[in-house]
Amino acid sequence: MSSRPIDILLVEDDELDVINVQRATQGAPDVRTLRIASDGSEALDLLRGGEVSLDRLLIVADLRMPRMSGLEFLAQVRADERLCRVPVVVLTTSANEDDRNEAFRLGAAGYFVKPGATGPFRELIGALRSYWSSSELAVHE
Repeated sequence: MSSRPIDILLVEDDELDVINVQRATQGAPDVRTLRIASDGSEALDLLRGGEVSLDRLLIVADLRMPRMSGLEFLAQVRADERLCRVPVVVLTTSANEDDRNEAFRLGAAGYFVKPGATGPFRELIGALRSYWSSSELAVHE
């Protein structure tokens, strides 16, 4: 795994899921910061306003959110010249194949269905961190 920590922007409106991600990343040496946005609109404001560094950033976004859904957010990110290369991973309760296909069509780096229990949630977030660090490292070697 990379020795340089990553930043995560979690785009999530469910407080329990936010807590689960916070617990899963707490104390992880490969996570420098975890920022939270409650929907896609707030996340875009953070990204476009320069409040979140794009260097070594991984965005983890839910699909079902108020104001701006995860799919709308993903489309906006991919259409923005400054943001289009930032990896966005979908983390959602939707196992719907149409949602999955649309997320990948819009350029999602991954699509994961949220597990119900905290233990598997921690394992999933750990796998996301490991995958991102490994693939980011391969690009820079």
